[in-house]
Amino acid sequence: MEHNSSNFIRNIIKEDLETGKHDHVITRFPPEPNGYLHIGHAKSIILNFGVADEFGGKTNLRFDDTNPLKEDIEYVNSIKEDVKWLGYDWDNLFFASNYFDEMYDRAVLLIKKSLAYIDDLNADEIREYRGTLTEPGKNSPYRDRSIEENLDLFEKMRNGEFANGEKVLRAKIDMTSPNINLRDPVIYRIAHAEHHNTGDKWCIYPMYAFAHPLEDAIEGVTHSICTLEFEDQRPLYNWVVEQCEMASIPQQYEFGRLNLTNTVMSKRKLKQLVDEGVVDGWDDPRMPTISGLRRRGYTPEAIRAFCYEIGVSKAYGTIDSQVLNHFVREDLKLKAPRTMGILKPLKVVITNYPEGQVEWLEAEINPENPEMGTRQIPFSREIYVEQDDFMENPPKKYFRLFPGNEVRLKHAYFIKCEEVIKDEEGNVVELRCTYDPETKSGSGFTGRKVKGTLHWVDATHAVPAEFRNYQPLILDEEPNEEEEEKTFLELINPHSLEILQGFVEPNMKDIQPQDKYQFFRHGYYNVDPKHTTEGHLVLNQIVELKSSFKL
Repeated sequence: MEHNSSNFIRNIIKEDLETGKHDHVITRFPPEPNGYLHIGHAKSIILNFGVADEFGGKTNLRFDDTNPLKEDIEYVNSIKEDVKWLGYDWDNLFFASNYFDEMYDRAVLLIKKSLAYIDDLNADEIREYRGTLTEPGKNSPYRDRSIEENLDLFEKMRNGEFANGEKVLRAKIDMTSPNINLRDPVIYRIAHAEHHNTGDKWCIYPMYAFAHPLEDAIEGVTHSICTLEFEDQRPLYNWVVEQCEMASIPQQYEFGRLNLTNTVMSKRKLKQLVDEGVVDGWDDPRMPTISGLRRRGYTPEAIRAFCYEIGVSKAYGTIDSQVLNHFVREDLKLKAPRTMGILKPLKVVITNYPEGQVEWLEAEINPENPEMGTRQIPFSREIYVEQDDFMENPPKKYFRLFPGNEVRLKHAYFIKCEEVIKDEEGNVVELRCTYDPETKSGSGFTGRKVKGTLHWVDATHAVPAEFRNYQPLILDEEPNEEEEEKTFLELINPHSLEILQGFVEPNMKDIQPQDKYQFFRHGYYNVDPKHTTEGHLVLNQIVELKSSFKL
């Protein structure tokens, strides 16, 4: 664990080991393979693997694959990749589906103990009979079936003799319990569906609330760590472990899930964004998925530092997404080479610079990390600057290029704007400037000062590049689940992606996917691994250089 910052789960484990309640630690990360992992899962991964590592324990990666209707091997593979990328390796790889035989046997045990029964009510009727938070539920008319009849019907369910939804197996607990989770929850349902792991062996599948505690017990998990929404399920978790007479008794602990501003953390909503084409797949750089963050250019070190900083608590809360961006900047500050790129090019012709001459200028690769050395930048008569760095009629205190004004070119010379060339529609298409050869950067020139410094790229050597700038995908915080679905889609930011065609320094012509750079004034960028091809460089903006946010 990189930071031994205290939290209540770490303290519980420490006490359990000191008091002898446990002589070892086994945790697990148990994703359902029905979507890609997001930054909230990263917090859980870091917590589970981190505490196990700290106390010399083990962590299992277990796929909770009990619903074949929503699962896919694509998700299994992506989850493995994400866990490894974050810097962790599991001690064991398990699938809930490997335990289906034992789960079936435990369900039979419950029937024999008269603690489970086959119900013929449909889903709507079960919901109606369940009652509300203020009204108790009422017993199903099928609740008192004999043990023999229930065993016979359950076997017929397994043999495929009933259609989907025709029957379910329910635990027999208490329809008047103040905890709705204990009002005879469904523990098996019929689903005639091919399973990615077990094929067509089964047509009945355990419900998550029944399967999960059994999986933990089968694997000997000591500390079953989950998010707060499962707190009300803990009594059912304990009931299943106890009544199914499991040899190992795991204990569930809940912590507050991670919520970030300006995004959604619901797998269902993220899938909707993908399915409806709002984003470019699960790994779209605007998505809070781990694969999206990776493609955008976030580093595992930054994500781990972020998760340790925000900590683990029992409280619900929403973290400003700028906090995560702060850790990305901190991590890249010393790693990323500095370079110059022009996103909206405006050609500048330096009229008094010798035609055909190319001069190579030296610049530090990273001023904050001198060990990275220097790079050579070509300079000639024609260069590109940013359109935004010129104004024909500037306001006061505008220090960039305008007619008659002089500025410094980063790593190069002073230039002065002498003439503005426009097209037929009046758009500025070229600037004619002069340079002062005495003002070369590093020459010690002190004759006069200028207030503006511009970045630029030599036009004859420039490498074309596509820049993708990002704004938050969601304009406001995630709406409550109770709010209508359309509200969530109405909050999509129509300006979340800006694609620009510009130029970069020639030393970037051979850069590789996932290489990261800091562009002067523009921020940190990552070479997109999905759309970059030979001769077509695509750069994703990771974060801007600075934020007004203070940690």
